[in-house]
Amino acid sequence: MRATQMIPRGFHHWRDISFGSSQIVPNWVARSPAGHDNCVYDPLPHSTSPLISPTLMTSPSAAPILPSKHLLGIEGLSPFDVTALLDLAETYVVQGRATDKKTALLRGRTLINLFFEASTRTQSSFELAGKRLGADVLNMSVKTSSVSKGETLIDTASTLNAMRPDILVVRHQDAGAALLLSQKLDCSVINAGDGAHEHPTQALLDALTIRRRLGGFENLVVAICGDVLHSRVARSNLHLLSMMGARVRLVAPRTLLPADAERFGVEIHTDMKTGLAGADIVMMLRLQLERMSGAFVPSAREYFRFYGLDRAKLAYAKPGALVMHPGPMNRGVEIASDIADDVQVSLISEQVEMGVAIRMAILDALSRGLS
Repeated sequence: MRATQMIPRGFHHWRDISFGSSQIVPNWVARSPAGHDNCVYDPLPHSTSPLISPTLMTSPSAAPILPSKHLLGIEGLSPFDVTALLDLAETYVVQGRATDKKTALLRGRTLINLFFEASTRTQSSFELAGKRLGADVLNMSVKTSSVSKGETLIDTASTLNAMRPDILVVRHQDAGAALLLSQKLDCSVINAGDGAHEHPTQALLDALTIRRRLGGFENLVVAICGDVLHSRVARSNLHLLSMMGARVRLVAPRTLLPADAERFGVEIHTDMKTGLAGADIVMMLRLQLERMSGAFVPSAREYFRFYGLDRAKLAYAKPGALVMHPGPMNRGVEIASDIADDVQVSLISEQVEMGVAIRMAILDALSRGLS
């Protein structure tokens, strides 16, 4: 296959930096093709084909990617769906780094951000993603809305539906809220986090970050450490990463693990030394004090001593292991500042950038089903 031909979905491009030659290889290949030690992983095809534009690679008539008009969780997606979204997001990484970052893909469409919980990264990245795609974006403040006067979620849904939005992004403190809204509204609904249930867009941006750095997921060891019990990020990530071929470990004190954690089918560890041993990725989670109704740890200082990520604990992982955190961080509680700020090991800033790209891809994908 020549490099100028269309690259099948789920495949990526390897560019030989010594000889300028090209190969097309499956996306799950994490290392360079055999005999090509000088190859570098490049997630975008180097093609002069008019079918691929560096600034706008999609259109409302493009082929559908997602199996539903909503994105409510990772459960329900296939590896092919995830790969297609990640491939599409790669184009938006390029667009986000260009001088002109805007397209008219969603011109005339309305995007509403409805956040019942505080958010910085997710809400702002959805707003930026929508605006870069040309949508009209409304950020609805729950504190100053009728919700603060006792309006129910169903009444709120009815009111929003009458405004005829095209896409609703919702974050709510109760699990199942996004599903309920998807049943009551005519528009597409994106789950930006529902209680301790799921946070699918966070898992997708984490997957995009990992794939860009390591080339794939097969046989990667990913240790998810911290407050797993209350974490929707942990649930979405373990579903996605396991589905894509990674070995996922949950590392936490017993009080911060679900009672039935074994049902997830992943490794369970209560000690950082064994949990991080040989890990390629160390993903830290914050203590979600706002969801705790009792004493789950003796103190923040004691927690950091045994479960906070510092240089000594990171040394248990594989040499060159990378560190991730969904944010916001509690420095000195689950992660040391020198780890979080070390650009050699920390992917935290890259996660934020990938958050905009993946959410642009999700908006693009869902827009293909809009009438």
